[in-house]
Amino acid sequence: MSQSTRETERKYEVPDPGDFPRLSGLTGEGGTSLVDAGTHDLDAVYYDTPDLRLTRTSATLRRRTGGSDAGWHLKLPLAGDSREEIRAPLQEEIPDQLRDLALSRTRGARLEPVVRIHSHRAVRELVDADGSLVAEVVLDRVEADSLRPEGGHTSWAELEVELVEAGDTALLDRVDKALGKEGFARLRTPNKLTRALTETTPGQETLTDTGPAPARPAGVTAGSAGEHVLAYVTEQVRTLVDLDPAVRRGLPDAVHRMRVACRRLRSCLRSYRSLFDREATDPVRAELQWLGGELGVERDQEVLLERLREGVEGLPPELVLGPVSARLQAWDATRSAAARERSLAALSSPRYVALLETLNRLTTHPPLRSKASRKPAKALPRAMLKEYDRLAARIERARRTPPGPERDAALHHARKGAKRLRYAAEAAHPALGKPAQRLAKEVKAVQKALGDHHDSVVAREALRRQAVAAHGAGEAGFTWGLLYGQEQAAAADRERELPKLWAQTPRGRLRKALRS
Repeated sequence: MSQSTRETERKYEVPDPGDFPRLSGLTGEGGTSLVDAGTHDLDAVYYDTPDLRLTRTSATLRRRTGGSDAGWHLKLPLAGDSREEIRAPLQEEIPDQLRDLALSRTRGARLEPVVRIHSHRAVRELVDADGSLVAEVVLDRVEADSLRPEGGHTSWAELEVELVEAGDTALLDRVDKALGKEGFARLRTPNKLTRALTETTPGQETLTDTGPAPARPAGVTAGSAGEHVLAYVTEQVRTLVDLDPAVRRGLPDAVHRMRVACRRLRSCLRSYRSLFDREATDPVRAELQWLGGELGVERDQEVLLERLREGVEGLPPELVLGPVSARLQAWDATRSAAARERSLAALSSPRYVALLETLNRLTTHPPLRSKASRKPAKALPRAMLKEYDRLAARIERARRTPPGPERDAALHHARKGAKRLRYAAEAAHPALGKPAQRLAKEVKAVQKALGDHHDSVVAREALRRQAVAAHGAGEAGFTWGLLYGQEQAAAADRERELPKLWAQTPRGRLRKALRS
């Protein structure tokens, strides 16, 4: 069984390896003091793929003995100075769970020992006036040996300041200021592994806290439309990779965010397909559609359950007749379990690993056409206006369709077009500025109205089924019918809102703004 903690820390070069900082101006402030907490000897073997796929995506996997947290540790990047550390008990082989959590980064490649690091650690605890621990300050004297062919040895000293979990990050800034006065400078490589790899491996490129410095892929023209679109694609691929462990562990909103990353990638590759070799990107879009579909079963059930629960909870108690909540809970238990199994099966499949490999190749060796070298002001607005025209046609088609299932399907089709236009605008925003940003915001409002309409359609079918099941069990169907009527009214409201929302984005103004 693994456990997870969030660590927020900063690391510093030590001007004199024999000195521990005094933190003058911080200790004594409001009763704050440094307390000697002893020393530890830590021995860690770090694992990575032969081409360092974990390190290059700011993750580390180690087996460590010594100290109070001996075991296997997988560290994954979070925002700012934070990382998530997932721990598993000490054993000889890499725990299967940690191997799975690293899969989106390793893409199935072999994990092998790459560096062994021994640290003699002196610990001081920074405590407040009440004696409560607020941060840990440690001085590490490090000996590192490469376990790779032709690797060498290096040593250094570094200082680490780590907040207690859920601590105030403002404290780190005050510590940073105090340390600066004593000559301690922030490290460019706050991860021991990256420093050890850089200093012990001949020919190894300099690694920083975010992996090697990113290089522009071959064939990508600086400042071109292709470079801007590729940056968006790369960002979404990185998001997908980062969210994989969260989806596997069932963290809140993870499935939704990973599915959105799939959609953004698919949409971008379609909207700006004239910049890419479609023989390469069309199969990628198809595989992203598959992955989004597998994740979508779980996400759709989450959305539907939340909507139905909110509907029930919003009713006065006297209008909730029969075991409504119990029936809803039983219905969800079976469906959610099956949907969860489907998501995990997809992430464990060879097809998914192959997709990860293809996405990596897409970002490192992009199949760009000559059109991609054009300036963004020419290529990007043209693609966005085409998406606008497609969306306009879908909205008009829905408007002319008589009320009923066909109109519901047409509005759902328009919703997909709104998403595509919004994502195209998001991708173009860094190049085109405020006009693209404004378009994305306006189309998001259209998408939201259409999305709420579609959710109502899905909810009504689920409510009808619940009513039928309740009737068959001899239960009252009144509440299910009441909720069905509320959903009908909500859908009608969204349809009435749509013309006004769409009118806020006239094509003429859009064309002028994007080409100004």
